[in-house]
Amino acid sequence: MKLSPYRTTILVGIAVTMLAAGTDPVPNSQPNPYVTVEHWAKLPEGRTWGSTSAVDIDKDGKSIWVAERCGANSCEGKNDPPILKFDANGNLVKSFGEGMFLFPHGICVDKDGNIWVTDGHAKDGKGFQVFKFSPEGKVLMTLGKAGGPGDGPDSFNEPNDVAIAPNGDIFVSDGHTPGKGNARVLKFTKDGKFIKQWGGHGSGPGEFEVPHALAFDSQGRLFVGDRANNRIQILDQDGKFIAEWKQFSRPSGIYIDKNDIIYVTDSESTDRDGYGHNPGYKRGIRIGSAKDGTVTAFIPDPSSGAGATSTSEGVAADSAGNVYGAEVGPKDLKKYARK
Repeated sequence: MKLSPYRTTILVGIAVTMLAAGTDPVPNSQPNPYVTVEHWAKLPEGRTWGSTSAVDIDKDGKSIWVAERCGANSCEGKNDPPILKFDANGNLVKSFGEGMFLFPHGICVDKDGNIWVTDGHAKDGKGFQVFKFSPEGKVLMTLGKAGGPGDGPDSFNEPNDVAIAPNGDIFVSDGHTPGKGNARVLKFTKDGKFIKQWGGHGSGPGEFEVPHALAFDSQGRLFVGDRANNRIQILDQDGKFIAEWKQFSRPSGIYIDKNDIIYVTDSESTDRDGYGHNPGYKRGIRIGSAKDGTVTAFIPDPSSGAGATSTSEGVAADSAGNVYGAEVGPKDLKKYARK
């Protein structure tokens, strides 16, 4: 059926209005211009992938950093180095961090090439910390008291992610359980001195339920993946609320490149009642603009999405536009190359 120009104008206007309000008029409808590359990253003989939600791009724009959970969903009792660097061809070129982590969760590579990793579990005086490493694996800084938990300026309770602002300030999102523990973002100087924190459980502006991911755009705005609220919150660097976006679905991971292309992965949405309830939205990676919030591409979850988590929880994109998904449930690192 051919629509009249008048009706077309009305429908386009409705779509623009819905998008501006933070909703997607046609969820899951965007094209998928990518092909999946299986088994791209080559692990040492005898080692298999564990769960991973942590992936980022080296400062060279080509190499990939991953923190995986020692062939399982925890590094407890294991001595595998969980922090891995792969070149553009998937060859392992660096590994370190053995014996330091229980549950590597979030990762960030700063402009100097240093690698920041959060440990989301704690046991026997270990964990609930954020580590800064040199590219060679030397520990340069540690935030948080080993073992925690805590809700003060010097301790964490399930830290999820870490992001570094253009001026070097450090941001940590803390709290992985809806309605319990912490639900906040902490800000530190580049030297690790506490500046402020904000948040708290809830769904209002500046409140969080599982602030699972952090990223900065070219304007220095902080994007928070407020996962259990099915939204991204955009804040300034002092925590002032700017906007919320729901069109990128239930965010487990966020990556924003230098051109303000935003990559958001949803590993949990389901139409069922209970945990992950986000009716109408399918799991997968959504790609669009961090400037205006439009969604332009969608890489769907290849599985049925029946479990608590599937497809990737962490996401990143290299300078060539290839997308990388770090998977907890399937225990894998997928590469998505442009068709």
